[in-house]
Amino acid sequence: MPENQNFNTPLEQLTTKARGDVKLNLADLAGTWKACDQNTRGLVRVVLRASGGNLKVRVFGACHPTPCDWGTVNGLAYAESVSATDAIAFSAVYTPGFKETIVTGRLDNGTLIVETYNHFTDGSGRSNYYSRGYFCKLQRKDKE
Repeated sequence: MPENQNFNTPLEQLTTKARGDVKLNLADLAGTWKACDQNTRGLVRVVLRASGGNLKVRVFGACHPTPCDWGTVNGLAYAESVSATDAIAFSAVYTPGFKETIVTGRLDNGTLIVETYNHFTDGSGRSNYYSRGYFCKLQRKDKE
């Protein structure tokens, strides 16, 4: 394949609005998101925050008596197009030692749809698996 071959789709073509130094507006994504299903066995909370124009992701799993804190990792934010400036989606990778989990999320009419792709690396024979959950944004006055 020639090195200079262009694989950009029409959506990916730069417009006059697109600038290389643009940081995405994270306001709609940022905040604490709680699983709408209180009986979930997967993720129960997702905290997204802006840090110097970058996205920090912290997720919590369904453990008892308190949720399991997976820790904070760097995330990537995504816009709807190459010229858009508002973030509508994110991804992050967690590697706790026995598996690798890719966590993705996208906004959909005020709900955050979060998906995980889990790949076991410990030789346990467990199947890799996918999960999806719906998250509602907590308002500042709401209790977590």
